[in-house]
Amino acid sequence: MASFRYVVADVFTDVPLAGNQLAVFTDARAIPEELLQPLAVEVGFSETVFVYRAEGEGHARIRIFTPVREVPFAGHPTLGAAFVLAAPMQLGSIVLETGAGPVPVVLERDGDRIVFGRMEQPLPTWGPYPREEELLRALGVERSQLPVEVYDAGPRHVFVALPSRDAVGRLAPDLQALSAHGDVLGINCFAGEGSEWKTRMFAPAWGMPEDPATGSAAGPLAVHLARHGRTGFGAQIRIEQGAEIGRPATLYARADGSAEALERVEVGGAAVVVARGEFRL
Repeated sequence: MASFRYVVADVFTDVPLAGNQLAVFTDARAIPEELLQPLAVEVGFSETVFVYRAEGEGHARIRIFTPVREVPFAGHPTLGAAFVLAAPMQLGSIVLETGAGPVPVVLERDGDRIVFGRMEQPLPTWGPYPREEELLRALGVERSQLPVEVYDAGPRHVFVALPSRDAVGRLAPDLQALSAHGDVLGINCFAGEGSEWKTRMFAPAWGMPEDPATGSAAGPLAVHLARHGRTGFGAQIRIEQGAEIGRPATLYARADGSAEALERVEVGGAAVVVARGEFRL
């Protein structure tokens, strides 16, 4: 009987049982390839991470699975895995190799405990979303306050700007209609001003009716807001997400450079380890 150990962390929160849940299989070398997706389904979180030896100059290589499929990069799995792996290694920073390239994560400590991490994300590309009218109908939204655009930083995210935080909170989208938009990982609806923003992300086609905290969308959101003059390049934004599904989360994001020459996208947050276990198969 094979035994596969895992750690459960709640990510983008410093409070257990909030934020986005993550399972990290800390040594996946002995797990057969055909068991990776079934294990992710069995865990049932929005994403599950499998850790391998580094192939390049990173500290480790990670593979990320939703309940439906593997994705090249995702934010909360990368940040959560950094917390889990760097803690016993006493690292101040860690580089994780993902399907979208190496992602460095700088960690802040309070004594021996990691309390915050900042990851440098792949730089996104962007363009108009060609199915805007169909998407707005599925969301129950008449129009977006900013252009509806899709960003690609490994996973693809589309962004719809609503007039107020209350409008974001009241959303009751047609999830079956949204599932037809599986060409993007996340459908992100947001509102706010200055440095304070609220967002919700729906991804029914990827096994996530609503995601509690979406790190891979936080960086592109910072770019989107700066490109359209709602914030400035180099300014940090604070993003609230997950309250509507009982998993409140807080994310921080910043985009440096300009729309013509994007230099760096950084996303940060906290995480807490809440459980350890093993599968015996």
